[in-house]
Amino acid sequence: MSETTIQLTPVQQKFILHWGEMGTKWGINRTVAQIHALLYIWPESINAEQITKVLSVARSNVSTSIKELQSWGLVKNVHVMGDRRDHFETLEDVWEMFRIVMDERKRREVDPTLILLRDCMEEQKKSGKRDKHTEGRLEALQEFFESAADSYERLRSVPTATLRRIAKMGDKVLKLLKAA
Repeated sequence: MSETTIQLTPVQQKFILHWGEMGTKWGINRTVAQIHALLYIWPESINAEQITKVLSVARSNVSTSIKELQSWGLVKNVHVMGDRRDHFETLEDVWEMFRIVMDERKRREVDPTLILLRDCMEEQKKSGKRDKHTEGRLEALQEFFESAADSYERLRSVPTATLRRIAKMGDKVLKLLKAA
């Protein structure tokens, strides 16, 4: 099967570079973010060799990055007739994509923090020496994280279409909340 060469437009290049930069600010490897951006904007599935060539990164880096994106649930394998290589694509629905990212960030960041805060509070209560200042600060953090996690869990159950409608309502939602 002949290899399709990917030629990016200047706009596509600009987007991929920016997404990579933003990825580093979000705590995500630049290459991981750039591969995600490429898969998001390209109209068809792409194999690892094509990704390697278009982004000028090592093949091993592409493999590692694809595995990371797959572990997040953002990239899936696609099989192409007549080609034994794996091809990859990402979600088209931005709302679903960000739901997955939020779920993963909660699981990887918020949940362990909550466990730590609960453990610290339990240990503090069991210790013979009470540190009211630290205890108060940890208690406030625990209450915040638990409230945020509970709110997020309720928000997760709202269908995507409803979230889109709420987002489009903008200030109307805030006015409704102020009136209540």
